[in-house]
Amino acid sequence: MAIVAGVDFGTLSVRVTIVDTARGRLASGTAGYPLHRRNDDPDYATQSHEHHMRALAEAMHAACASAQVAGATIAALAIDTTGSSVIPVGKNLEPLDEYYLWCDHRAWREAALITETARREKLEVIAWCGGTYSSEWGFSKLLHWLRHNPDKRGKFVSAFEHCDYVAAVLCGITDPDRAPRSVCAMGHKWMWNAAFGGLPPEEFLVAVDPLFAGVRGKLGGRYLTSDKIAGNLSAEWAGKLGLREGIPIPVGAFDAHWDALGAGARPGDVVNVVGTSTCIIAMSDEARLVPGVCGVVPGSVDPLKTGVEAGLSATGDIFEAIARRAGKSVAELSAGLEKYRGGQTGLLRLTWDNGDRTVLVNPALGGITLGWHLSHTAEDELFAAIEGTAFHTRVIFERMESYGVPIERVINAGGIPQKNEVLNQVYANVLQKPVLVPTGDVTSLGSAIFAAMAAGAFPSVAAAQAALCPAHRVIEPDASTARVYHELFGFYREIYFGFGSADAQAIRAGGVLPGLREIAASLRGQA
Repeated sequence: MAIVAGVDFGTLSVRVTIVDTARGRLASGTAGYPLHRRNDDPDYATQSHEHHMRALAEAMHAACASAQVAGATIAALAIDTTGSSVIPVGKNLEPLDEYYLWCDHRAWREAALITETARREKLEVIAWCGGTYSSEWGFSKLLHWLRHNPDKRGKFVSAFEHCDYVAAVLCGITDPDRAPRSVCAMGHKWMWNAAFGGLPPEEFLVAVDPLFAGVRGKLGGRYLTSDKIAGNLSAEWAGKLGLREGIPIPVGAFDAHWDALGAGARPGDVVNVVGTSTCIIAMSDEARLVPGVCGVVPGSVDPLKTGVEAGLSATGDIFEAIARRAGKSVAELSAGLEKYRGGQTGLLRLTWDNGDRTVLVNPALGGITLGWHLSHTAEDELFAAIEGTAFHTRVIFERMESYGVPIERVINAGGIPQKNEVLNQVYANVLQKPVLVPTGDVTSLGSAIFAAMAAGAFPSVAAAQAALCPAHRVIEPDASTARVYHELFGFYREIYFGFGSADAQAIRAGGVLPGLREIAASLRGQA
């Protein structure tokens, strides 16, 4: 038996969960931090390392107090974070700037250049991240920073993913060659692949931009899966967190990947981690390439399996934006949506408001809503947006299945499925599969699983899941609504591929708007 702490850094707050490996979850503590946006640049999104660490200490003390445990009894802690959230550092690993948060898309030009160069140079590893490099990922963001901060380039020592940087700071590591590098983070976002010699070669990076000269050598460190130890808690941070010096900290990972494990995922499951964006996580016993799917990385979720990652660049962010424009909260705008029937609004919503993460991997796209008429309400748009995220998820599932990724169970994890039953039912109807939802909140439970393994309480991820993960409740699809959604999905898929790619073949879209109108009218006639 051991008491451990699981840490989850989200987009707006950090959560610390205290878990007793014999009794399960005891309590959690949270603390927020600001997200820095700019009205003149919708692609801008940064956060402060100082704010993150101050919030971590606050959340840790709150969690221990709520759990009524002394910090000295905690045997290990583990950290997951958003990603790719990148910070450039200088001497002694001191920050040179704020984090480029995962939802910072300023590097879209850099991403396009990396993709173009990779295809021209026939860089084999680009196929393992879907064939297209993203503005959300590490090299794009680092190149953008190098281009726009000439006064700081001379001080640049390295760059880190958030999960690795927090672990290094907590362990008192100041040498980049001793720092942990998460296989999850570096494999999914930095094209690291052990089979191809690690990171892309220096020659390729310089071909992208001469500013990359020497950068590969500055991204050294210990590249490890999360069953390995990053280091031990330093005396300085033990004091700030109220914990015992020297406890082990395993190598970190991204929040969605560990949330999937906390939700009870096993091979054959696909987990929709639905929050501000959606990360779609699966595991396989084999490494299979899936075009347009943004990452296939051995060891990135369960260290003994191959992790597969896809997703939507915006989900909850879209719901929030619709509610904000209406002058309401999402909860207020959602009141009554349980009475809506699939397709009744006559709207078809493509949720590209933050670009497309999968399968088009195109950050230049924008949201599209078809079928507007004068009596539509903000509630109608919100329901159509929920439907749109489900349709997009089905596009991704079809791509994964067509390339051999098994989908035996669908699990809806993340914060939104815990409080939005309408979304769960729409997903079941659109995907035409039962949707499982954990009976308890699993945020930061995945990190607690790895903390428990680091403390020696469990020999494997599967053993820890069996002891700690909650059961699931099941939302079954409604057959009649599923038939309506199958018809609507035909329209959605045609528009998705027809509008989403510059080299797409011409489509005959003249039947879409009449089709939407006909479906909505038929539903009103049945009411």
